[in-house]
Amino acid sequence: MADKQHHHFLFITSSHQGHISPTLHLARHLATSTGAAVTFSTTVFAHRRMFSSNQDLISDGLITFIPYSDGYDDGFKSEPSIFTDKFHSYVRTNSKRSVSEIVGNLAGRGQPVTCIIYTIVLNWAVEVAREHGILSVLYWIQTSSVFATYYHFFHGFESLIKTHIDDLSFTVSFPGLQPLQIRDLPSFVRVTNYDSADGSILCLFREMFEILDEEKERMKAMVLMNTFQEWETDALASFNVEIEAIPVGILPKETNSGAGYLFKEDEKKYMEWLDTKEDGSVVYISFGTMVEMKKEQIKEMVKGLKESKRPYLWVVRKDNREEELLEIEGGGDGMVVEWCSQVRVLAHKAVGCIVTHCGWNSTLESLACGVPMVCVPQWSDQGINAKLVESLWGCGVRSEVDGDGVVKGEELVRCLELVMGDGEKGVEIRRKAKMWKDEALVAGSEEFGELFELSSWVQLET
Repeated sequence: MADKQHHHFLFITSSHQGHISPTLHLARHLATSTGAAVTFSTTVFAHRRMFSSNQDLISDGLITFIPYSDGYDDGFKSEPSIFTDKFHSYVRTNSKRSVSEIVGNLAGRGQPVTCIIYTIVLNWAVEVAREHGILSVLYWIQTSSVFATYYHFFHGFESLIKTHIDDLSFTVSFPGLQPLQIRDLPSFVRVTNYDSADGSILCLFREMFEILDEEKERMKAMVLMNTFQEWETDALASFNVEIEAIPVGILPKETNSGAGYLFKEDEKKYMEWLDTKEDGSVVYISFGTMVEMKKEQIKEMVKGLKESKRPYLWVVRKDNREEELLEIEGGGDGMVVEWCSQVRVLAHKAVGCIVTHCGWNSTLESLACGVPMVCVPQWSDQGINAKLVESLWGCGVRSEVDGDGVVKGEELVRCLELVMGDGEKGVEIRRKAKMWKDEALVAGSEEFGELFELSSWVQLET
């Protein structure tokens, strides 16, 4: 343990809540379980929202928080049209310069960084590590199945997928993975216009895997995976000859703390409201922090909730409110909030299922809390996550959508009845949900060894 205390891990992540949350969980766990020094760095904009402060250096006694500048310290508009190669180049240049200064300043204060841990597509972090002669490790914050999909896409399957890109039902069989239809694949590998926003992000993923290929020429590349061995055994094995994948899934914990949150928790007493509901009766609806729900989808969701007659707790951003939503807030057995502590909600005995976009954080939290899922994937990795929930883990169902990608009200009712009803299918889904919750508790108790393995690897390489 004495040697491990000399390590100094610098975590680098982007400004998105879905990236900050799992990275901060791992940073805290690494600090507490190994005794290493840990510094956490996200963008200036996100840092100021997390702490409601302009103070650049903040410590909570366990982790030191120092922001880096990506050139957008006051934030930026998130319209897809701005995510061009020019945008990514600008962010890369500013971020690289800023993080390099942080590393230099820490060394100057007698706190040299021994390893940089960076999240997906922050490829410039590797350049910073190389410039300062320190190690870098990728923290893959999505499932191992998604990693495997990208890996095989860039290593032999790209041509096949591009040939059948317009046939959403075409089935692809990647090594070690269950068969996936084109519609299940990450949205970025399904792009046809490489000059688009999604096309520019695919280029970043390509570069990231090229970096891993370069690393494995020198030594076996290491990637930390935000998953558990028991959940994705076959996926983890599908690329382990080339890459050393270390599953370091961190179980979310119930907390009232807003540390790490970019959004202010709603003042409505939603937990007290849940206390008044029967066990397993409430439908919890959340589509994450990045997706803006279409007006038509809100309309259909309202229709389905009214028809189902089940109590509901619905999280909708303030800037995504529509007339139909305002109408439902005025009556019925439900509550609409702008932001809530999702883990506390999922852990509440009144929650019977979650209607989710299947972002990995929400999926992992639902699995860990034993909550069945109605899956409504939107983009990125969410299609594969929905496939895993329905076909591999068996603890939910994927909804069908119309030609515009909208889940109709009657389809929502069908899915809710399937998951929460008394039928044989619903009983089995709930049994599987509880089973995976129990598996998560066992897996979570074994993760300390993996973090010690990381520390030992850094010790060896340095």
